[in-house]
Amino acid sequence: MTQSEKKQVLIIEDEPDIIRGLVDALEFEGFAVASACTGAEGIEKAREISPDCVLLDLMLPDDNGYRVCEALRQDDPVVPIIMLTAKAQEADKVRGLEVGADDYVTKPFSVAELIARMNAIFRRQNRMAAQDETFSIGGWEINGRKHTMTKGRSTKRLTFYELEMLKLLRERSEEPVSRDDLLEKIWGVQANPNNRTVDNFIVKLRRKLEEDHKSPKHILTVYGFGYKLLP
Repeated sequence: MTQSEKKQVLIIEDEPDIIRGLVDALEFEGFAVASACTGAEGIEKAREISPDCVLLDLMLPDDNGYRVCEALRQDDPVVPIIMLTAKAQEADKVRGLEVGADDYVTKPFSVAELIARMNAIFRRQNRMAAQDETFSIGGWEINGRKHTMTKGRSTKRLTFYELEMLKLLRERSEEPVSRDDLLEKIWGVQANPNNRTVDNFIVKLRRKLEEDHKSPKHILTVYGFGYKLLP
């Protein structure tokens, strides 16, 4: 495999021992690896190399991983981001998913498990890319390959999870879909009454899709259950 054919991984981490260990393991597995020690450096490096995957530490010397994740998502809505953190609380994991992380690994972690999770995300991306799906909601043309929604001259970008939520709601168009179903099928997270991930993403989608997000006509709340889509 040539250098140009290797998947590029960006590590944003401030602990030298962890960086060295990850670089050695990932290069052994055939990845090209770059690293950054601060959030600001990581964002600039990501813009420079357009990585295929980002391994992002939650606790950085200049910023926290949540804000860095949001900045990375603004530049690239689909690059896989896996958070690395010493925190194991459910709330931390949920917040990471809400700001755009694809997965969450708690330190200390197995490098073999981390690589397996990365490869699972790559396989999922390949399946999604192969679908090349296009559909319409409320006059917006949704392009599944480009992760965009377009109406007239206006184009907005969709994150991976925003697109997946729209696709699942569309599959069951005009039928109620439970919060638990959305959470488990899209994020792979078990239902939890305190988990607001689905509701937070619905708010984001309504702001992009609806003419008046406070009085939605397309993504409707089914109180006490979930949501349904009226295209």
